[in-house]
Amino acid sequence: MDTLTPEQRSERMGRVLSRDTKPELKLRKLVWRLGHRYRKGKASIIGRPDIAFVGSKRAIFLHGCFWHRHDCASGRREPKSRIDFWRQKFQRNVARDAAVQEQLKAAGWQSLVVWECELRDPLAVQDRVREFFDA
Repeated sequence: MDTLTPEQRSERMGRVLSRDTKPELKLRKLVWRLGHRYRKGKASIIGRPDIAFVGSKRAIFLHGCFWHRHDCASGRREPKSRIDFWRQKFQRNVARDAAVQEQLKAAGWQSLVVWECELRDPLAVQDRVREFFDA
């Protein structure tokens, strides 16, 4: 059972941003410092990547550990209410992520997934982005 009223739950969920989050801004700043110019949230590209490089057909996705079920402490955290609903939602998210990766590959795109928790070590993420472009 939900511990919040429908109004409280709506207000809380309304505060969850879908774009221009702090982790996204941090990743974009890192990519920009490396000298790469990009498009953000390009709807015309499969999966609507957070950062897209149309000319080189490369896409970077920043996945929130909780929402996309990363194997870290945040990704393993389980909601305390409506458990069946959330498990199904998480399963759909993971399945959609895998399908998007396959579709991009089939369309000739290369993609990189950066997990939100990885941004705690920006130098490691910077190295991954560099390798992504050198490949």
